[in-house]
Amino acid sequence: MTGTRSFDAAVAFHGHRCPGLALGYRAADVGLEVLDANPSDDEEVVAVVENDACGVDGIQVRTGCTFGKGNLRFLDHDKHVYTFYNRATGRGVRVVSRPDFSTVRFDPGFGALRERVQGGTASPEERDMYDRRLRAVCDAILGAPADDLFVVTPLEAPLPEAAQIHRSVVCDACGESVSEHRVVERDGRRLCIPCAGR
Repeated sequence: MTGTRSFDAAVAFHGHRCPGLALGYRAADVGLEVLDANPSDDEEVVAVVENDACGVDGIQVRTGCTFGKGNLRFLDHDKHVYTFYNRATGRGVRVVSRPDFSTVRFDPGFGALRERVQGGTASPEERDMYDRRLRAVCDAILGAPADDLFVVTPLEAPLPEAAQIHRSVVCDACGESVSEHRVVERDGRRLCIPCAGR
């Protein structure tokens, strides 16, 4: 795929090429394909991510879902689980990384080489080799059959609520603006979450 939603665009957005980015990008590709959906210009597609790792950047680029538009939702479960919804059809799909997934499948020596490079003990030749092998591993992830990477389950669950715009109010303790729906009422004062001590 070429253009602004390409994997190269995801690499530019993320700052580096890595297997996690490729896996997230591929998960988004699978989700869009199963839902028969195009990338989201506005809020047509919703992505719910359950980690804050590299793959989420691939999902943002491939799907067009962002926190600012309200169609990228984060659940802090630290799981490589991604759920996508198509608002036009009401359909959803859960895309879960296979528990047995490993880059070893594509390159058995890649992990040890990566450790040497990231640990600063790799020779210049090993760093060059790492760059070539990294590209090959990412290409293998991008080209692998979905069933080799993920467990894909269609959903009948209700769609997430559409993004809402809430009025801002001023926290009575720190004086900073806070979205009204996040205010904590305590002893007659309207507090932001940090000032409320949560």
